[in-house]
Amino acid sequence: MDPIATAPPSPRTWNARWLAAFWLLGLAIAAHFLWGTAQRYAQVTPEAYGMFWDRRSWLWLHITGGGLAMLAGASQFVAALRRRWPAVHRWLGRTYLLGILLGSIAVVGLIATTQGWLALKLAFAATGLAWLITSLRGYAAIRRGQIDTHRRWMLRSYLVTLSPAVFRLFLLVPPLMQLASPMVMVPSLLLASWALPLLALEAGRRWPGLRPAPARARMA
Repeated sequence: MDPIATAPPSPRTWNARWLAAFWLLGLAIAAHFLWGTAQRYAQVTPEAYGMFWDRRSWLWLHITGGGLAMLAGASQFVAALRRRWPAVHRWLGRTYLLGILLGSIAVVGLIATTQGWLALKLAFAATGLAWLITSLRGYAAIRRGQIDTHRRWMLRSYLVTLSPAVFRLFLLVPPLMQLASPMVMVPSLLLASWALPLLALEAGRRWPGLRPAPARARMA
């Protein structure tokens, strides 16, 4: 009796697995960040808020917008949702963009009122700009009916959305903060929290097995 040959997983199967892994990882990072943030700022006291005490309204707006984007954005990677309930997918996408708009407005307010050093302001501004550019490019693409381009840019946008959570994870690694002074490492890690994931994404796209399959139908 001849042995049964096992076919290797197709590129589409690998894509589905990687997207599922990315979705679970992103959701876990977002949940960890939001839970930690909620615990930290649940007590409205100067001790809990530190440097943000006099600017807590901007901080609340930033957390609200960013949290909304993290949660709504995670749902956009569920393929079953896109296929079965496209209207829900679109409304969650609009909610995601609303969260980014609120968070970006708060970024401007926080930069304008911060007493931090210039490098921190520039890193914060670059992060907010990357957030807006990737999101607006994704929105413009879907308005033109370019589904594949839309998906690529929204994936980039969500990686930037997760940057505050990734930044907090970096701060939990003591050796990183010992590489240089906080005035150097804090802005550097803030930039790395979204620049490194974007570089990893673009590098992964060059692997044939990880390239996303093109969309077959135009999104309504």
